[in-house]
Amino acid sequence: MATERQTQGKVGTWQRGLYEESRESRRRASSKAYAGWFSGLGVNKSTLPEIVKVGDPVLHEPADEVPLEEIGSEKIQKIIDDMIGSMRKAPGVGLAAPQIGIPLRIIVLEDTKEYISYAPRNVTKAQDRRPFDLLVIINPKLRKKGSKTAFFFEGCLSVEGFRAMVERHAEVEVKGYDRHGKPLKIDSAGWQARILQHECDHLDGIVYVDKIVPRTFRTVQNLDLPIPMGCPKPGVVLCED
Repeated sequence: MATERQTQGKVGTWQRGLYEESRESRRRASSKAYAGWFSGLGVNKSTLPEIVKVGDPVLHEPADEVPLEEIGSEKIQKIIDDMIGSMRKAPGVGLAAPQIGIPLRIIVLEDTKEYISYAPRNVTKAQDRRPFDLLVIINPKLRKKGSKTAFFFEGCLSVEGFRAMVERHAEVEVKGYDRHGKPLKIDSAGWQARILQHECDHLDGIVYVDKIVPRTFRTVQNLDLPIPMGCPKPGVVLCED
């Protein structure tokens, strides 16, 4: 998930041509991607993978679960480290493994005081946005809590230069495993809950543009322009049960 401040990177060649359109072909191609990624261990370790852009099939197909016995392996740990590095380099507040071309159910996220300072205070207050430390979640399972939702503009590192409003639940629960294979449970609200939903969507082959309020889609430069008539305004929607 994008921040208010991003830099543009170059496209990595190792991510191309690995995925076919059919699910059966995607499975075979995923194995090739997996093998190609792992065979590169120990080579150019200082080079971070680039973010895959929308349209690449890896962003539009469900990712595979990580076998629990493999979580502590050098292979999975390198993927996690590279995800963190790519997220921070972008910079962004969240990243899913498919966004670096790896079809596995892993997400990383963090939000810092610096990132939050780029947005107006009245906006971050409405978003219920607060800093939190780095989270690594493997095989996350997300449950939406309550009926309260919110509309806010979102961006995505895989859809560079654009924003649009998306309705998300205000509170969620996520269960999964940390990078050491220990079970974890996160009860989340506000902007962190939005990031978790955004990243978990990536694991199901869903990009945020699949869920947007269409007429709110705009470039970053036009973010502050008026919202078209008939579209919801940014903010929390209070629903009666």
